[in-house]
Amino acid sequence: MKRRGPDGPIRVLVVDDHPVVRVGVRTLLEPAADIEIVGEAVDGEQAIVETRRRRPHVVLMDLRLPEIAGVEATRRILAAQPEIGVIALTSPDAEREVLSAIQAGALGYLAKTSPQTEFLEAIRRVAQGDAWLPPHLTRRLLGQIRRPGPPAVEPLTPREHEVLGLLARGASNRKIAGRLGVAEITVRTHVSHILGKLGVSNRVEAALHALQAGLVPLEIPR
Repeated sequence: MKRRGPDGPIRVLVVDDHPVVRVGVRTLLEPAADIEIVGEAVDGEQAIVETRRRRPHVVLMDLRLPEIAGVEATRRILAAQPEIGVIALTSPDAEREVLSAIQAGALGYLAKTSPQTEFLEAIRRVAQGDAWLPPHLTRRLLGQIRRPGPPAVEPLTPREHEVLGLLARGASNRKIAGRLGVAEITVRTHVSHILGKLGVSNRVEAALHALQAGLVPLEIPR
């Protein structure tokens, strides 16, 4: 029986056009008591439809799909249901698609060959609104990102640098608030200011910016 929290298990939709991958992901996730697979989709169009029907908390999204590609499906899903967390499922040569998925709003990315522990941790973290940046993939991804441009017109404050450093390590707003001894709403305000100053649209892009600029070391998410 699935263990239920205050809102029940984490509802997951698996999107991939290869049945072997879908079976493999299901095999990895089914033993977890706090995760429930609520549906599958084989292309981007079906992913959009099933997301509306199934109301998942997390979508595992293959980026190379027939009909509507995974990046465009991510963009459409989040435009209609921004509360959903999307995790891009990547192939070894898919860095450019991953960057596009992040710009479309994905909160993390996983290699299809990742171990069970990474799948479970990524889903749990993204379901809470946190970013998931696996270091072994992020190192490759950083090579595809353009070097940071000139400093922002309005530089980050010392406190914003602290928040960005913790954010880049995958910390949630709640954890950042606890670490800094401030209210969570204060952290949300800092994050909003950071995104505006860096010219990025979400916390994952901000984290990648911080890593690329050398503001924080690349570490295992925790």
